[in-house]
Amino acid sequence: MMTGFGMGFGGFGFIFMALFWIVIIGGGIWLLSNLFPKNNGSQSRPSDNESALDILKQRYARGELTKEEYEAMRYDLES
Repeated sequence: MMTGFGMGFGGFGFIFMALFWIVIIGGGIWLLSNLFPKNNGSQSRPSDNESALDILKQRYARGELTKEEYEAMRYDLES
């Protein structure tokens, strides 16, 4: 007859329990990181069917370029 709490698995039960919780917590972190990916502030890449002139027009419309910069770049693209 066994009494008391004992140390299952020959005294190594705590190692298996620690590994179990490490796997559970690590899996939860991995799952959450894949469900909610970071954006890192990077802009989305333009699609392959957009021309350089279209991208230039969008940048000018967003205010990223001054009129002079826009016209100089447009001239370079069209020549």
